Amino acid sequence: MKINLLIWIKAARLRTLPLSFSGIIAGSSLALQNGTFQYDIFGFALLTTLLFQVLSNFANDYGDGVKGTDNEDRIGPKRVLQSGLVSRYTLKKAMLIIAFLSLLSSSILIYIAFDQWIYILIFLVLAFLSVWAAIAYTVGKHSYGYKGLGDVFVFLFFGLLAVLGTVFLYAKKLELDYILVAVIIGCLASAVLNLNNMRDVVNDKLSGKNTLVVSKGLRWATGYHSLLILMPFVAALCYSYLHFSSFYQLLHLLVLVSLFRHLKLVRAVTDPTDFDPELKKVALHSFLWSILFTLSYL
Repeated sequence: MKINLLIWIKAARLRTLPLSFSGIIAGSSLALQNGTFQYDIFGFALLTTLLFQVLSNFANDYGDGVKGTDNEDRIGPKRVLQSGLVSRYTLKKAMLIIAFLSLLSSSILIYIAFDQWIYILIFLVLAFLSVWAAIAYTVGKHSYGYKGLGDVFVFLFFGLLAVLGTVFLYAKKLELDYILVAVIIGCLASAVLNLNNMRDVVNDKLSGKNTLVVSKGLRWATGYHSLLILMPFVAALCYSYLHFSSFYQLLHLLVLVSLFRHLKLVRAVTDPTDFDPELKKVALHSFLWSILFTLSYL
């Protein structure tokens, strides 16, 4: 039993969870700023996001494993299906269970947050779309991750939906400047995916996984990555300017400034395996930024 638990923990890829929490924390920070924060919404939003992320990781393990993209040439941690630790049937069954739990958690969250049917229906649709997006990234004949659309969906779901959807759960309204915060989280999440695709570019190309890096090349991907890191800094500066009242509120900018060294390291990479530690850095920076953003405006 202990071994089985370790296998499922491995499949859940706990190191990806801080990145998925970043949008929820950032959106909740905006709710703190406008005085609408609620602990029960925060708790269920985190739980729902955790389940969506685990579902995405299970589905990614399954989809890439079935398609043969996860093979002995792949760089990075070994997947559970690839390693033979679980069967296709067992992993597919686990996906269905997590999908059900994520929809259940979403429903409870929506019930707590809203009393108007229009909002309930909209967010139920968004919950089902989130389940579909988590699975369809690599699973199926028309998986969008194999068509170079992964970056778009990551920006939409990790950035716009996570931040704006979260703050709407609290406040039942949106402000224009909230988009700046959503752009920060969305770009950093896309940067993590881009690094992942830069690391796996050779194997992805051989496996027919047509990511943006495969179709555009590493040189283009490096420039694109610089844009994904610089845009959050500009957006954070704009937000700080609009809400400035003390220098303490600039604390969160330090996290984004520290990523400039990361850009230098990425441009100097010659061995694709060296992208892996940079991937972890950006994911942790996203989480740390959401925490410091919250502290900056408490």
